[in-house]
Amino acid sequence: MIHKIDHIAIAVSDLDGSIAIFRDVLGLTYMGEETVAEQKVRIAFFSCGDVSIELTSPTAPDSPVAGFIEKRGGGLHHIAFEVDSIRKEIAQFKEKGIKMLNDEPKTGAHQSLIAFIHPKSIANVLVELKETTVLH
Repeated sequence: MIHKIDHIAIAVSDLDGSIAIFRDVLGLTYMGEETVAEQKVRIAFFSCGDVSIELTSPTAPDSPVAGFIEKRGGGLHHIAFEVDSIRKEIAQFKEKGIKMLNDEPKTGAHQSLIAFIHPKSIANVLVELKETTVLH
């Protein structure tokens, strides 16, 4: 079951420059950054009410975010929803005919479990499911 929007992710090629804009121009509270090796990204986190904004920058040319930036020039990358049981949600979405990009959860930021739904299944929007439980 989806509980809330966890975060909105924006793909950027210049993470440090983008941090300055979101912090100094928009006035959002900078919460730090993290590298997620499995996803080949560096992420900066900002607090915006109950929703986080994540600036996502590739750490390798074969990162999915690098491909996104190459094709689209960056911008809104995905919206993430918090769920209780990611494996249960993956199974339920697949039963409904929804195409998943990840049939098994991957490691995301803060050691969370994540899985992406194919954009063609959800109004051409890349959707991330995120289980905030730290246990695998």
